[in-house]
Amino acid sequence: MILSLWIASQKVESLQKVSPRYDIVVVAISSPILVGLYLEDELVESMSREGMCSDVLLPMLKDLIERYEINSIIYARGPGSYMAIKIAYVTLKTIGLAKDIEIKGCSAFLFNENNPIKAMGNLYFVKEKETIITKKIDATKKRSFTLLKSIKKLDIDDDATPLYLLPAV
Repeated sequence: MILSLWIASQKVESLQKVSPRYDIVVVAISSPILVGLYLEDELVESMSREGMCSDVLLPMLKDLIERYEINSIIYARGPGSYMAIKIAYVTLKTIGLAKDIEIKGCSAFLFNENNPIKAMGNLYFVKEKETIITKKIDATKKRSFTLLKSIKKLDIDDDATPLYLLPAV
């Protein structure tokens, strides 16, 4: 009896080793949409697609979810394009519920070295210490977003819901 339990536990352990679980990071704040696949917190595959979040995000995720066992999806929950954030959240939340995948959120500033993020017109979201404000900036060099090589020290927010910051008009 003890031997058969031990053999069964070894089979389960062996299966767990054969099927590693991956994490996905999504940055859908602006085009191009970025999706990274992480194994043991290290980036192993990345995708970048120009276009609207509503058109490109789901096909990018579908490919990864079909090929890998996914543990969690972490997304840049804002600030940024209100519509892109909303579409990303609804898409990810639906996938999370359907596939039993945990959805987590983090600040978009983590993916652009804390540079201003376009809000609308010449208004930008700016992070000052721990506060996010909108500031009028006449000319700024466009700062692109990049996936992190490692998410080991990624600052995950307690809340995964979108961070909607609407600038005063």
